[in-house]
Amino acid sequence: MPAKRRLAERTDKPAKPVKIPPELQAPRGVKSWKDAADWLRIRGIEDIECITPDLAGVARGKMMPSSKFTSNTSLALPSAIYRHTISGEYPDETGDFRYDSRDSDIKLVPDLSTLSIVPWETDPTAQVICDIASSTGGDVPYTPRNVLKNVVDLYRKRGWKPVVAPEIEFYLVAQNEDPDYPLHPPKGRSGRSIQGGQAYSIAGVNEFDELIDDIYHFSEKQGLEIDTLIHEEGPAQLEINLRHGDPIELADQVFMFKRTIREAALKHGIYATFMAKPMQGQAGSAMHIHQSVIEVNTGRNLFSNADGTASKEFFAFIAGMQTYVPRAMAMFAPYVNSYRRLTPDMSAPLNNAWGYDNRTTAFRVPVSDPVARRVENRLPGSDANPYLALAASLGCGYLGIVEGLEPSAPTEDTANGGEIELPRGLLEAVSLFETCPSFVDVFSREFLAIYAGVKRGEFETFMQVISPWEREFLLLNV
Repeated sequence: MPAKRRLAERTDKPAKPVKIPPELQAPRGVKSWKDAADWLRIRGIEDIECITPDLAGVARGKMMPSSKFTSNTSLALPSAIYRHTISGEYPDETGDFRYDSRDSDIKLVPDLSTLSIVPWETDPTAQVICDIASSTGGDVPYTPRNVLKNVVDLYRKRGWKPVVAPEIEFYLVAQNEDPDYPLHPPKGRSGRSIQGGQAYSIAGVNEFDELIDDIYHFSEKQGLEIDTLIHEEGPAQLEINLRHGDPIELADQVFMFKRTIREAALKHGIYATFMAKPMQGQAGSAMHIHQSVIEVNTGRNLFSNADGTASKEFFAFIAGMQTYVPRAMAMFAPYVNSYRRLTPDMSAPLNNAWGYDNRTTAFRVPVSDPVARRVENRLPGSDANPYLALAASLGCGYLGIVEGLEPSAPTEDTANGGEIELPRGLLEAVSLFETCPSFVDVFSREFLAIYAGVKRGEFETFMQVISPWEREFLLLNV
């Protein structure tokens, strides 16, 4: 029989629909390796990305055929990926920062609850977020997901469960192949570049409705839940709010959302950037974190008493933020560029104050019922690694509770009118971070050393670059 005829006969018969068992119908996560094999087979997945966040929150890992993934294959990476800068360089050893001279292997351990498809790939591809273990199966305390898990475990040991809800701001920008040139807003469906002053503008969102449709579509395919999406103050600056939940699950979602939004933007010929300050003269991009704590045995919000009043733990949590967040700013503002956002008249808090429904304070208490009483940390930039930002925010609040700290009085007026109460640059932030003794038990000595060493190295690489400001004002004047 001719090949064309055989092909015609095959295509004339409708494909028999694959019946998916209920336990495998969810777009995200399975419970066992057998379920993972069935999940991949039913969806015809050919390849799988085994990924994990490095210190910067960049996805690192390996890709392999799905058949190899389910055959108990051992996955390893060199430990050096946690000792290089965002530009890929290995800084000199300083302070307590040392290299593993052997560059020993660390193991990728897939978390099957994060298994999902990669909707922007043309070939059927899945992805799974991995934890990191030593080659012998022991803990590796300096990796971002483990840092957050260790902080959550501190709460668990006291019978508490932290709950978070991140809000992530980002800019859409026209493609820019030459980093020497400033960024500009992209053209929307009107054919014009959108301007600033579009906060909460529906028309501003609609300029990019096809891209936003793809963000929602990609997110749904991965089981990621968007609560709301708005246009922010800057030109083509958007904000996505996520539903509240478990800190590790929400950090995973932010990690995946960043990939998703970048891929959706590239599909439409533009960039999405999470730089804290991508455009001069425009507002920066933040990652606000709403936080509360649940008492596991009772389900009670630890921040509220039985009569609905604020509890002593609530005020102690705020006091912990006031005491320790300035010392942890290197985790909330991890790059030189981050501190360009934290400057006067740029809509970012520059203080260490708290207040009720006061957006000029670093720590805002939104209006809510007692059951939903929470504290919003408004200091982190969207460039922060979500695992580390959540770990730092929860860790600072935890220290406040266990140490019984007391906060200042709430600020009722504009809080940004006085002196800047935060580190003014990366080196100052790193110095405060690595010399805080309370952070050793919360984040681990190994993490403090590695993170501080890498950040100092990044500052040194930045200092090798001559900026346009220097050429403009120093070239012919000094």
